[in-house]
Amino acid sequence: MAISKPAVPPRIPCQQCPLRPRPSFRDFTEDELDFVASFKVAETPAEPGMAIMVEGERNPSLYTVLSGWGFRYKILEDGRRQILNYVLPGDMIGLQGNVMKEMQHSVEALTRMTLCTFERERFPQLFRSQPTLAFDITWIAAREESMLDEHLLSVGRRSAYERAAYLLAFLDARAQAAIASHTELRQLPLTQQHVADTLGLSLVHTNKTLRKLMDQGLVRWLDRGCEIIDAAGLYRAAEWRPPKEGARPFI
Repeated sequence: MAISKPAVPPRIPCQQCPLRPRPSFRDFTEDELDFVASFKVAETPAEPGMAIMVEGERNPSLYTVLSGWGFRYKILEDGRRQILNYVLPGDMIGLQGNVMKEMQHSVEALTRMTLCTFERERFPQLFRSQPTLAFDITWIAAREESMLDEHLLSVGRRSAYERAAYLLAFLDARAQAAIASHTELRQLPLTQQHVADTLGLSLVHTNKTLRKLMDQGLVRWLDRGCEIIDAAGLYRAAEWRPPKEGARPFI
């Protein structure tokens, strides 16, 4: 299973990348920008529900999310799904395949996405010729590990109510940093099934838990997803604050 729409030649030059002006991302030097522009080979579209990468398969490409939302997940043999994390603009997909050869998890598009596509076989060239970008790759991997640490803490020690508050607060904070349009900042394109599969709860338990957050005026659930009404209230409910990262790198 793979993305059904084929990759197309880059339509957005790296020099005009819409992520570059956003204050949450660090800018490139001229030499780095020229390298990334030569490294990018295509742009790949993905519709909601499409597989971007599949566990156990080898994919010749690496991707950076240019727009849209996706999620990483694993599935047990009986079909139960665990969502591991979500990917937003600026996030890299497929880095694990450079080390493990085969992907150890799958990635699916949550909304319509556009992905900057890079050839995996050219990846060593980045480490040889661009040490600063190579460090950025290390930073990206370390950041992902840090987020998974926090998720494991949440699943292991937070109550269902605290887990739900943490997840929505975490995604809202990430969206504010990664998405430019103010009309999108407080909208999370999740279903309650996505929340259940992330928190490790049944759908019934998840619905009851989210109802508590709604009754307290922290969130509103709509057909198109979750609207964040009181982010500070979610932080208090989860006993969590977004880490201060500064300008983050992306490739």
